[in-house]
Amino acid sequence: MNAAPYRADLVGSFLRPAPLADARRRFADGGIGADELRAVEDAAIADLVARQAASGLRLATDGEFGRSWWHFDFFGSLEGVDIVELDHGIQFQGVQTRPRGVHISGPIGFGADNPFLAQFVRIRDLAAAAGLAAKFTIPAPTVLDFRLEQGHIDPVAYPGGRDAIVDDLVQAYRDAVSALYALGARYLQFDDTAWAYLCSTEELEKARARGIDTDGIAERYADLINRILADQPEDLTVTTHVCRGNFRSTWVSSGGYEPIAEQLLAGTDYDGYFLEYDSERAGGFEPLRFLPAGPKRVVLGLITTKSGAFEDPAVIRGRIADAARFAPLEQLALSPQCGFASTEEGNLLSEEEQWAKVRAVVDIAAEVWG
Repeated sequence: MNAAPYRADLVGSFLRPAPLADARRRFADGGIGADELRAVEDAAIADLVARQAASGLRLATDGEFGRSWWHFDFFGSLEGVDIVELDHGIQFQGVQTRPRGVHISGPIGFGADNPFLAQFVRIRDLAAAAGLAAKFTIPAPTVLDFRLEQGHIDPVAYPGGRDAIVDDLVQAYRDAVSALYALGARYLQFDDTAWAYLCSTEELEKARARGIDTDGIAERYADLINRILADQPEDLTVTTHVCRGNFRSTWVSSGGYEPIAEQLLAGTDYDGYFLEYDSERAGGFEPLRFLPAGPKRVVLGLITTKSGAFEDPAVIRGRIADAARFAPLEQLALSPQCGFASTEEGNLLSEEEQWAKVRAVVDIAAEVWG
């Protein structure tokens, strides 16, 4: 498989190395300036790219080293979107995140000076120098909708409420994709917790409490995604990672993919789907039967990032064979189940355990697909 997503692929984020974590703390405390922080980030990402190349990967990400959160940093970079403090965080199993949320204060847009463009240029150049494809991740627009609390849309900007923001949100994402493409992006990923939450009756109840109409929500989300992806260049690959929650090795949602599989796999215009399959919470592989024949691919997240426990390669190969009962083997690939650090706090494993898992992905993929 010479095109993305690759047989051995990654979701995106990596544990922040100690010098970077220290620099971010000092920057937050006012001890260093933005230029010094940027220099530490540059060095850390350069080393990260070198390690990805040495692991045998064909792609490189920036590890999300320039971000604190996998989603809020991007949402806060959009025009008309503010990240605000709430009285609660996102509830994971036994722990809450920092109390942050999204507030729509004005017309939503993607500006020509958006800082994520510079972040992409950095990984573009470093990956090219290493002979690797640059993969760049941003949160899916569905996450903004699903996490939007009641009372957090300015009624002057959008008198029509939640439904009124959709057109501007679509255009902002179309502008973002176009700007990234113009800079050389050919492999993008929309990270998305919303689709996983649609598999959970508990999370659907919470969504209704936030004022979201969950009737027909999968169809609405598919339409939102397809409007963004319509008429995109043929040489641009856009995938999605369906995440069940990833904060300090904990999780949010449980439930198999059956409720959303047909709408997601056959009804959205993504080129690939990173699906978490590292625990029984994901259910069986039967929903993969909805993957249409053709170029679309499912990347099986069979190797957990939530602990340093090393998976038996024979077991992973067997699970790939099981998945191939429901979708063609040539339309499957392998990756870790999620990123290693969806927020800067990171998951509870060591850097060496992290890299052992990356190398396992590469080795097992080579054994299965050659």
